[in-house]
Amino acid sequence: MCLKGNQSSSSPKMNGKDSKDKDTDDANSLKATLRSLNEPQSTKSNSANLHSLGSTPALLKLLQTCPTQGIPTQSAPTRRTLYGSNSLPTAPRKSWIQLFIDTFDDETLKILIAAAVVSLAVGIYDDPSGGYVEGCAILAAVLIVSIVTACNDYQKETQFRALAKANDDVNVLVIRDGKTQQINVVEIVLGDILLIEAGDAIPCDGVLIKADSLEIDESALTGEPIDIEKDLKSDPFVLSGCIATAGTATFVAIAVGKESQWGVIKSHLKKEQDQTPLQEKLDRMAEAIGHVGMVAAAATFIAMMVIKVVFKPEYLDDVTIFAHALEAFIIGVTIVVVAVPEGLPLAVTISLAYSTKKMLADNNLIRVLAACETMGNATNICSDKTGTLTENRMTVVKGIFANVYHDDTVLEHKNKHIHSSVSSKAKEIILQGIATCSTAKIMSNPDEFHPTIVGNKTEAALLLLAQSEFFHHDDFNQRRKDANFGNPGGSRIFPFSSSRKRMSVLVKKQTSSTSTSTSTLYHKGAGEIVLKNCTSYLDADGSIQPMTTQKRQELEQTISKFASQALRCVALSHRANTDRLIDTSTATAEECAKLCEKDMCLDALVGIVDPLRQDVLEAVTTCQKAGIIVRMVTGDNLETAIAIAKQAGILTKDGLSMVGEDFRKLTPAQLDDALPRLQVLARSSPEDKHILVQRLNGALMPKTEEEWLEIHPGKDFATQKDKLLPGYYDEWAASRRHGVGEVVGVTGDGTNDGPALKAADVGLSMGISGTDVAKHASDIIIMDDKFSSIVKAALWGRSVFDNIRKFLQFQLTVNVVALTITFLTAVVGYKPPLNAVMMLWVNLIMDTMGALALGTEPPAPDLLDRRPYKRDASLISLPMWRNILIQASYQLGLLIFLLRKGPEYFGCIDGSVHHFTILFNAFVFCQVFNEFNAREIGDIFNPFKALGQSPMFLLVIVVTVLSQWLIVEYGGDFTQTSHLTYDEWKVTVLLGATSIPVGFLMRLVPISEDPESFAGAAFALSTGKESDNSWKNSTNMIAFVKVMAVPVVLAIALQLYSDA
Repeated sequence: MCLKGNQSSSSPKMNGKDSKDKDTDDANSLKATLRSLNEPQSTKSNSANLHSLGSTPALLKLLQTCPTQGIPTQSAPTRRTLYGSNSLPTAPRKSWIQLFIDTFDDETLKILIAAAVVSLAVGIYDDPSGGYVEGCAILAAVLIVSIVTACNDYQKETQFRALAKANDDVNVLVIRDGKTQQINVVEIVLGDILLIEAGDAIPCDGVLIKADSLEIDESALTGEPIDIEKDLKSDPFVLSGCIATAGTATFVAIAVGKESQWGVIKSHLKKEQDQTPLQEKLDRMAEAIGHVGMVAAAATFIAMMVIKVVFKPEYLDDVTIFAHALEAFIIGVTIVVVAVPEGLPLAVTISLAYSTKKMLADNNLIRVLAACETMGNATNICSDKTGTLTENRMTVVKGIFANVYHDDTVLEHKNKHIHSSVSSKAKEIILQGIATCSTAKIMSNPDEFHPTIVGNKTEAALLLLAQSEFFHHDDFNQRRKDANFGNPGGSRIFPFSSSRKRMSVLVKKQTSSTSTSTSTLYHKGAGEIVLKNCTSYLDADGSIQPMTTQKRQELEQTISKFASQALRCVALSHRANTDRLIDTSTATAEECAKLCEKDMCLDALVGIVDPLRQDVLEAVTTCQKAGIIVRMVTGDNLETAIAIAKQAGILTKDGLSMVGEDFRKLTPAQLDDALPRLQVLARSSPEDKHILVQRLNGALMPKTEEEWLEIHPGKDFATQKDKLLPGYYDEWAASRRHGVGEVVGVTGDGTNDGPALKAADVGLSMGISGTDVAKHASDIIIMDDKFSSIVKAALWGRSVFDNIRKFLQFQLTVNVVALTITFLTAVVGYKPPLNAVMMLWVNLIMDTMGALALGTEPPAPDLLDRRPYKRDASLISLPMWRNILIQASYQLGLLIFLLRKGPEYFGCIDGSVHHFTILFNAFVFCQVFNEFNAREIGDIFNPFKALGQSPMFLLVIVVTVLSQWLIVEYGGDFTQTSHLTYDEWKVTVLLGATSIPVGFLMRLVPISEDPESFAGAAFALSTGKESDNSWKNSTNMIAFVKVMAVPVVLAIALQLYSDA
């Protein structure tokens, strides 16, 4: 009965007694009370708090609502103002222009733009008629990169916003003003009375008022694959994001929008993640290259001024100091422009865009472009169990049927039916029990491999067994129809109860000789419970045999064996002629349990498993071989999680498994000690998974006391900061080398996986079984839900990373040579042999062509034979420095030779257009052939490997050669080139082709990658010592100095030799 005044348009709490501040205080107080009833994974404590409040009637009074009348419609706006709406604020859509502007936040693009502006200003000042060409060309390259990136981002955002809009447009039934109304889900307010039935999604958190055989699939929120039976006493709580699989219910809304458990999870998704490892490295690379260019430019300027002011050579007598200073400045700017790899951002964009399209064919839908390469260097994968490693589809795998043991019913589905020694009479009894003692439904879908299951998945497993070849494709639907359930005088059903762990049906059957009917009890439930109530068992010939002590012990051992294998043990039994014990038409569930559920006959004992996906074991093995640590994080019980983890190859001999309750009690330091061995985390909450990811990669760690207190309200930061998870950033960074964590991938399909998916470096959601929250939180959607697709994602990711390194190796060789030759010619007083247009071709066109050629190389399977690189591993390895150094030395020596001896050898005028055209042509063909060398960045020499699989590479080579021919032969005054004879073409091309044998010889130099660059299976936390890292940094610095110094020394030596 409703309280008087409940239906008024307002109430003291809803419109305030004295002031707006009082309204707010009352609202906050009520929210705090309701939060105590809605703690995640805490059913017992929530029930205790509800009981202490005065149970459901007191709650309804507190919310000022009525189970039969609901709330007044006119009070909804006030409630929405005070307690929030059932929606979460979403970020406004960025326009294409905003996305375009955002692309200029890239550090590399900023350096390019600055160089372009300076080049443009100086060029126009020095040569108003054509000095603008180089600066405008660089700006054009920046523009192309930004447009491509903005278009990609806009297209992805459009697709997923359309998907989100369709998924969020849902109507629900509520009671308002005493009438049942249909409203949009976002209009629900606190205190609303909602009605749900099987198949409905729970739109908000609530407490049950009425429930009729209600069962809810909470796997999307808790990870628990078993449908949970809800009742008014032990578990009256319903949670948003879950699905009602059976029954009907009425409940009152106690948390909506961001206050609900689903809302709390989604609130974690609002924070932005840090840059990906590649973006971080490219920013550092661009910054370093910019510094090198500026140092070289400054050195050039100083050297030229010293020559003019101190040495005063004769050839500069007619040049004023200002004119010489301006010329020195122009050359310095040219060096900066040459040094900056303007093709780098384009190479990244092209490689990622190309890989994205190819990955879609491998069932990987990329939502975040940079996730392609990040996945390649993932060192950890934290995987959900249900729906990710397993199929979330219960299957009967073994059992005893009419006293005949079958060790593998799945295999026998395909090869043969139930053992021939089991009589038709016995099979009829078993099939009748399976069909009638169940409420699940199986809906065939010709477009899907697996049928759609509605209802209890355990019951569905038995129905699928009955449908299979094992039982001759029995028609269980016809059996149910014949039982006449729900009709007057028909059979009775008493649904499964999670508290009793069993269910019963009373099936009426008309006798053939008389008009009377008999009734048979069919009973199903947990194996050990049903067995206790059985005094006989069904034999293979259909006879009933007494349950001896020995037989009972055998069956008990079988139950224990099934349990040790993480199989759910379900027993089927029956009792005939129950019409002699009870009136079938009027019997209650209690009467049936008391009078009929005893002295039963055991018909079958089955073991049911949620099977691993077929590809999981191989995929996990491949991940481990590739140095990727796979961890299972699930809401399931520990025993089942351990068994599944062992089957999947995740849990090793020395591996550690624990439950969420113990995990949450660890201090940050204790968790860090456990991380190297932690492979299974069971009975975990969404927050546990989120914390695990935070401790691994440092993402979203609280960095200030205020952020820490936001996570731990009411706690003392000074005394508890080192005791409560997830810890804080300074503490986390101190335990890791340079504060660098692991690169973490997280897989999941449920709402509960959302925060961890977002905190991860790469979030991978399931496209078929994944919830909307999981998909939107992820970076990659696995379209076929197969764990093996993650291996393909890792392979493509490593390919992207290596392709960009290939381009860097190629690009830096060009830049080192071009920078050094420009520096040397300026110091010794030569006119630069490569003019602005030539440099434009080398720096822009060659870069773009190189990005297309090397950025679109397909992945090789052997990429998964190595461990992933650490987050702080150098982007350029020691073998790459070796390759760059040797190729640059050869090219630089060749250019110096042609510069000094070319006129004599080719019979041309020193410093003429013809002379510099020969030098330019040889230099370009060095890059063409070195592009083949750049296809491998290690010690392997196979420059022509699988060229047929790289059509883009071949096309780029052809276009580059044709373009070079056109520039040389027809460039004329614009490019300052002249016609070359056949012999000159032949010699310059041959000199360029010598880069190939040089590529073979340079790989004989014994230089290998620093072992400290790799992460993976040997994962261990650093003690914080810097010695190893310092050694690596110093080694890389020495290599870098060699790259810059050796060619210079070589060139100067050759120059001095030629002068002598």
